[in-house]
Amino acid sequence: QLQLVESGGGLVQPGGSLRLSCAASKFTFDYYAIGWFRQAPGKEREGVSCISSSDGSTYYADSVKGRFTISRDNAKNTVYLQMNSLKPEDTAVYYCATAYQTMCVPNGASWGQGTQVTVSS
Repeated sequence: QLQLVESGGGLVQPGGSLRLSCAASKFTFDYYAIGWFRQAPGKEREGVSCISSSDGSTYYADSVKGRFTISRDNAKNTVYLQMNSLKPEDTAVYYCATAYQTMCVPNGASWGQGTQVTVSS
């Protein structure tokens, strides 16, 4: 099974930036669409951003459009989420997971362990 490991989370002040990384264990990484999902206490899981494998099509939740950018480097088996202009409402555990190519929902194949993002002054 494809294994995914998130990194890059941490504590940042409002307005700051973080870049999350999702590293995969297999060379077949480029076969998969990858999504970032987040869950905060008392909130439902939210699909933040996804990127397809072949054409690089991207999806962003309305709450992060204009602030977050997803990208992938297949040679490094890594997907990134650049998060700018962070808000306290972005505080959550962020997970990467394999996703459907045409919809930003997990397909159940692989799921990372999560990385905590805390936005606070």
